[in-house]
Amino acid sequence: MDKLKFVDTHIHHWDLNNPDIHYAALQPDYLHPVIGPRFSELRKSNYFSEDFIRETRGSNVIKAVHVEAASGTANPVNESKWLQESANRTGFPHAIVAHANLKDPDVESTLAQHCEYPNVRGIRDHSDGNYLVDDSFHRGFSLLEKYDLVASLEVRWPDMYKLRDMLNKFPNITMVLDHAGFPLERTKEYFMNWRKGMRILSEADNAICKISGLGMCDFNWTIDTIRPWVLDCIEAFGTDRCVFATNWPVDKLFSTYDDVIDSYTEIISEFSIDEKIAMFSGNAERIYRI
Repeated sequence: MDKLKFVDTHIHHWDLNNPDIHYAALQPDYLHPVIGPRFSELRKSNYFSEDFIRETRGSNVIKAVHVEAASGTANPVNESKWLQESANRTGFPHAIVAHANLKDPDVESTLAQHCEYPNVRGIRDHSDGNYLVDDSFHRGFSLLEKYDLVASLEVRWPDMYKLRDMLNKFPNITMVLDHAGFPLERTKEYFMNWRKGMRILSEADNAICKISGLGMCDFNWTIDTIRPWVLDCIEAFGTDRCVFATNWPVDKLFSTYDDVIDSYTEIISEFSIDEKIAMFSGNAERIYRI
């Protein structure tokens, strides 16, 4: 199977020996709420840019976007510093989606510090509470326009209408929905609810759907099991507002890298070549300016 040029829009690196960076999800006492004990396999070794490059050498990966992994780090800018050093050394990652607490009254200082590193392109915040309608979160979110940063949010179907309304309030800020809205179940009822939520969100023109992470709730996935989820994302958002990603190396727990890429390729085989290129690389290059 010929491989399209691919921009992976969701990867993670970590250095468990770096004293300036803390990875809460990789600590011995952490139990992943979805993946469970299996997630602990990831803390057996570090995962650097060099590891990603070596593992994807035959997959026609031309660029990659690193999404925040160092939850719990006292100063999240330390992760951007480390990743920029990796990029300067290896060429990967081409874009960095960093962490910031958008509810923090002083968040602008954090955003400005992140932007001192040239590969920083976005911000992810795993906020808490009813944050999508929280004025303090909206204030921090609004600053992303000033710093030309993309938002990266993990929102599930029941809250899609809140996310749509917030995005309509800030039409000049691009928001990338992580992991296709993180569908937790594979039942028909869940699919229909998720489908409705995704269509609600797609009403916001500045919403982008990242198709990724589908193995996290379907450990034994196949092309046929993920096909309806992938195609429905594209149907809802269109080929100009969808990007693909692997969530590597987390999804390495469930497949090989080529399994993921080849499955995406097969699922979109009936689309035009321009549409395929857009979803595999062009949209990501435009959104993240890489």
